Amino acid sequence: MLQNIAVFCASHLGRNPIFESTAQALGQLIALQGRTLIYGGSDRGYMGSVSTAALDGGARVIGVIPTLFSQEVINSQPRAETVLVESMQERKSYMLQQSDAFIALPGGIGTLDEISEVLMSNQLGICCKPMGLLNVDGYFDPLLQQIRRMIEEDLLCPGTDYTILQDTTPEGLLKKIDAFKPDEATEFLSSIRRQ
Repeated sequence: MLQNIAVFCASHLGRNPIFESTAQALGQLIALQGRTLIYGGSDRGYMGSVSTAALDGGARVIGVIPTLFSQEVINSQPRAETVLVESMQERKSYMLQQSDAFIALPGGIGTLDEISEVLMSNQLGICCKPMGLLNVDGYFDPLLQQIRRMIEEDLLCPGTDYTILQDTTPEGLLKKIDAFKPDEATEFLSSIRRQ
């Protein structure tokens, strides 16, 4: 079982109530399975939903938050362990190094940036870790379609999508993450890079 799960998601609530209930269910499941949640540090939006549920379930929760945010935001989830970093780039770097796997909930441009950072690092061989998309209500369908289009147009290395896992439920996605074989993925991606 992969222990440290980084979750990327919005710091505010969107219109779809299913997104919030899914964030809560993911936090509860992380706690129930004895995993550690690593996330963006705030108690706002889906960040707050997933972290509060994980904390209420007894999980270890680590919030990684840049000092550019206000003290109110930095101190907003007092029960979580807080790691202060200087920049958004340092936040991504910390999460990339300390996490065994990644899950994206619905989010905005920051979430897309974090997903891209993981996929780029996998493609370049910096790491080889699963990038799970919690594809609630088809939220990530357009992103997956765009990735397929980039591959079809020879603008993205074939096999980059090898480390992308998706499911509509936290239970299903965590099972797929645990079944991910990094050695096989590393060998596959290395063979693609040699071509």
